[in-house]
Amino acid sequence: MFHAPRRLAILAAALLATTGGALAQSAQCGGDFGAFLQGVRAEARAKGLSEAGIERALADVRPDPKVLARDRGQGVFQQAWTQFQGRMVNKDRLARGQANLRKYASTFAEVERQTGVPGPVIASFWGLETDYGAVLGDFDTLSALATLAHDCRRPEIFRPHLIGAIELVDRGYLRPDQMRGAWAGELGQTQILPEDYLAYGTDQDGNGQVNLLTDVPDVLMTTGKFIQSMGYRRGEPWLESVRIPANFPYDRAALVQKEPRSEFAKLGVTKADGSPLESDGMMASIILPQGAGGPAFLAFPNFDIYLTWNNSLVYSLTAAYFGTRLAGEPAADLGNPQPGLDGDQMKALQQRLAAMGYDVGKIDGILGANTRAAVREEQMKRGLPADGWPTARLLAALN
Repeated sequence: MFHAPRRLAILAAALLATTGGALAQSAQCGGDFGAFLQGVRAEARAKGLSEAGIERALADVRPDPKVLARDRGQGVFQQAWTQFQGRMVNKDRLARGQANLRKYASTFAEVERQTGVPGPVIASFWGLETDYGAVLGDFDTLSALATLAHDCRRPEIFRPHLIGAIELVDRGYLRPDQMRGAWAGELGQTQILPEDYLAYGTDQDGNGQVNLLTDVPDVLMTTGKFIQSMGYRRGEPWLESVRIPANFPYDRAALVQKEPRSEFAKLGVTKADGSPLESDGMMASIILPQGAGGPAFLAFPNFDIYLTWNNSLVYSLTAAYFGTRLAGEPAADLGNPQPGLDGDQMKALQQRLAAMGYDVGKIDGILGANTRAAVREEQMKRGLPADGWPTARLLAALN
């Protein structure tokens, strides 16, 4: 359902760490699409895949302009967090998630025993990505991956997954006509990319096939192993709703500002019900997705797996919050945040900050980590609460 930022920076970093011919080969892109596919065929052969499997996989592959359109536009992440989570963490999705946690309780328990990943964490992704398997996506996976690998924007990310998708066909995991999913090439009920399908796919129900399209036990165990591979820490929390005192030093509210939980307790941060925080050394960060007047969360090291899954804070915080709700936590106090900027205003802000010398990344109207950091610095310079939340007042001041 939501895929573009997901794991791409991490995948790119890992690929750039490789050397020599492998990276050069994976970076081939552009030019005639037929010639490009010939190069893909050669790479698949070099990997040991069969000629028959390669031809079955690539027989009907075509460039898909709709994939490129999706890749260029991620307007959903321009929404404020309260708006996005309000749509996604709704009563129906919560009820069905809790029903699935009960229905598959024994499988979830086995997944947690093996991987350390609790059921609500897996179910949060399962619900947000495909509504528990109801909406798998309708893009032709092989054509989508070929389109993105041929496009010269991020071929080093998508070409390996195209080869992985061919391997799924060659191994007999899936037929090409079954491979329909998200526009960025993810497959199955939790939207797993082909190389991850191959690496972590598990035949949990023992029917002789790894089927992430329809076999829920396979989906749950595979997803648990995948999350475990991201560094999930057994028995630790991932997110907690908290209260922030009026005199809180907002420059200490940032994902990169990790401190022992005891330090936040000293500053007057409490649990959402007003009871004291645990005064221990567990590292955490304060997240204020909509500034000083909005909701407040304590994010623990396990929150990082949500950012690895999708590096949009709007998505990752929604998914993590959804997980806490599925685990039985009450709804967070959404506060009364100041109105934020719309997409055009955010682009204007990014352009102004870039002109001032800040690295805000792509001018896309999305409040990402770089833009938040620049906003926080300007707020500090102007004596405003350095909460990283841009408002029309700040935009006017910068102009």
